[in-house]
Amino acid sequence: MTDPEKQQEVVAETVETVAIDSADKPEKNVHAMSKEELVEALRTIIEEQNVQAHKDVLAIKQALFALRQREVNDEMLAFVEAGNAPEAFSAQPDPLENEGKELVARFKELRTGFLAAEEKRLEENLAKKREILAEMAVIADDADKVNVHFPKFQELQQEFRAIKDVTPSGETEIWKNFQSVVEKFYDTLKMNKDLRDLDFKKNLEAKRKLIADAIALHAENDIVEAGRRLQALHAEWREIGPVVKELRDSIWEEFKEASSVINRKHQEFFEGRKAEEKKNEEEKTALCEKIEAIDYAAFKTFAQWEEATKTIKELQAAWKNVGFASRKANNELFSRFRKACDAFFDAKSAYIQETKDALQANLDRKIALCERAEALSDADDLRKNLDEVVRLQAEWKTIGSVPRKVSDSIWERFTKACNRFFDARKKEMASRHNEENANLETKREIIARLREIPLDIDRREGLRQVRELQARWNETGHVPFKQKDKVFAEYREVCDALYGSFSENRQNERRRNFDAQLDQMKDDTRKMRSERERILRAIEGKRQELQTYTNNLGFFNVKSAAGNSMVKDLERKMTRIKDDIAQLEENLRMLDARNEEKQ
Repeated sequence: MTDPEKQQEVVAETVETVAIDSADKPEKNVHAMSKEELVEALRTIIEEQNVQAHKDVLAIKQALFALRQREVNDEMLAFVEAGNAPEAFSAQPDPLENEGKELVARFKELRTGFLAAEEKRLEENLAKKREILAEMAVIADDADKVNVHFPKFQELQQEFRAIKDVTPSGETEIWKNFQSVVEKFYDTLKMNKDLRDLDFKKNLEAKRKLIADAIALHAENDIVEAGRRLQALHAEWREIGPVVKELRDSIWEEFKEASSVINRKHQEFFEGRKAEEKKNEEEKTALCEKIEAIDYAAFKTFAQWEEATKTIKELQAAWKNVGFASRKANNELFSRFRKACDAFFDAKSAYIQETKDALQANLDRKIALCERAEALSDADDLRKNLDEVVRLQAEWKTIGSVPRKVSDSIWERFTKACNRFFDARKKEMASRHNEENANLETKREIIARLREIPLDIDRREGLRQVRELQARWNETGHVPFKQKDKVFAEYREVCDALYGSFSENRQNERRRNFDAQLDQMKDDTRKMRSERERILRAIEGKRQELQTYTNNLGFFNVKSAAGNSMVKDLERKMTRIKDDIAQLEENLRMLDARNEEKQ
């Protein structure tokens, strides 16, 4: 703080009476006032030009800020709870807030001007008193003209006393010098005894009156007011001249004793208020700690946040009921309490926004499932889409909550789409059931036709008839699921029997043909050798083909009907290849036997 600022502070203290600071006066309960009442109080202070009310102005300013801040917090909370983003919030201008700021600025200008003028006045008073004191000192030193100078000295005393306030820094010195000069004038310059005794008597009467006034203050209930009036009595005491030397100490002791009673009460009063402020400070500290101890991270539901909000509001209400702490502690605690409250409501706003984002994300996912289910319910191949619809239903269960206002409608939309799919599929299945029963009759007829084919029929004719019936079988659609395996087993059994018979007939025929072929080649060694090599190559080729089918067999999925059918075909081909290999090996043995007979 600069020297002018210090000086101005001292002037302010002087103006408001030293030792009776505004902070010692009972504070208005400004926090119980509305904004309109607070602004009206500011207007009154400005209109009355009450420049000493700066403490009240500061309290009103803080109360206005606190009210406005709560309004802004409530507006923002309502704004966020309405579904808006916190960063989009902008508080609406408040005319009362703007007027309050303007009135505070006007008061600062008014007080600054007043303090500057007051400082100048006190300096001028001090200079005037010093001039008068210098003139009185000259008279006090002129012992030979006491009678001549006495009226002038009295006049100078009156002029000195008529000048009231001076700067605090010069007050003690100036009054000390004044007493010294006056006492020197009366004591050492041997003034006329009658005049001196008369003056001493008047001074004694005046001082006894001040003592009586001080004693009367003992009955004053307002200790602060009593202290202020006692200070005024002490100021008057200093202005009154001396009394006879014999009574100076005793009269001062009487006044000091009467003053000590007020001073003791004054001290006790402020010690009591200090204790009350300490108690209030501890209560407000405890309220701050309660809010700061709230663990926001543990809140997972709206109910938990609302319960905590209720607790916060109860603590805020409790805060309003606690009285003031010391000025410094009160301001610091209010900032701490407000910071803790703001942190809670900021965290609550963030949770609400995160929850809304999560609910919206869940809603988007469920809308996508609805659209997919609706598309599947309108598709042609309902049987193929069954697994997809079931998967959608399972996925729906894994998705969390959506906004309450659309929860029922989105669920109804999804179930409607799924029900429409299953209703359509039910109708399709009923139609398909009739078709499958017809297909079952057709396939049973085919099996009966296959059973009618003689096992000893000509192989080519038999193969033609079997293949015609197999083609008809493949053209026939699905049968009821419960009958599928049974009817297919009957079909395979009769086909395997026919193919087994045809294969045996074929092998016998091949054996007879090869034996006839050997009869034709028995005298031709070169042809016999060439035939043997051909048989060996044929055997190797068949074995490689068999190995290829064996490898391919491991790649098929036998869980599906189509995969199972292909496996059956492969197995039949592998069986025929094995039969061919056996036939070739038999031919090789027959050829080697002929060669041995020839040798």
